[in-house]
Amino acid sequence: MFSVAWGVFATAVGWIVATDFRGAAHRFHRLSHAVMPFGGVGVPVVGVGFFRLLAGVFALAGPVVLVGGLMDVWRGEAGSDSLPPIPAWFVVVEATIVGVGLWRTWQRTGVLRREWDAGNGPRRAAVAGLTTSAVAFIATLGFGWGTWMMASWLAGGLCGLILLLGDQPGKPSDTGLASADSSGS
Repeated sequence: MFSVAWGVFATAVGWIVATDFRGAAHRFHRLSHAVMPFGGVGVPVVGVGFFRLLAGVFALAGPVVLVGGLMDVWRGEAGSDSLPPIPAWFVVVEATIVGVGLWRTWQRTGVLRREWDAGNGPRRAAVAGLTTSAVAFIATLGFGWGTWMMASWLAGGLCGLILLLGDQPGKPSDTGLASADSSGS
């Protein structure tokens, strides 16, 4: 099932960013700089072109992995719904990392807070869904529920895609670096 979930996500994100659909590559570039722990100052290290090239690799590999995963499901060779036992320390470390990440992105200057403040109903629902799916991912990881973990991962990816495609083309975004969106393209 992981191959199916990864294939769907990689294909969708890959094609959307590689083709710069509705300015997704430029928005992804701004978002990536906005969430960097010590970034946001100076000239960006990589440009939009790099993100588009990398997304192209995912756009080509995603369907291959998806077809392989669907073939495994069709033959009945897909993995079980439960995960092997995960050590409690690993779940605690993951929960700490996700907690700190959510705390940073929900601060007054954080990306999710800015998306929430600037958003309408669907955009706010995507921000809430992304936050909820991150928490659900850690909870399902801790309980060893593989199918639900993949479902929360895909739901978070869908919410992320909604945020990535949220702005209309040509409409400026308040998410990150305004001057960095043209570098590297």
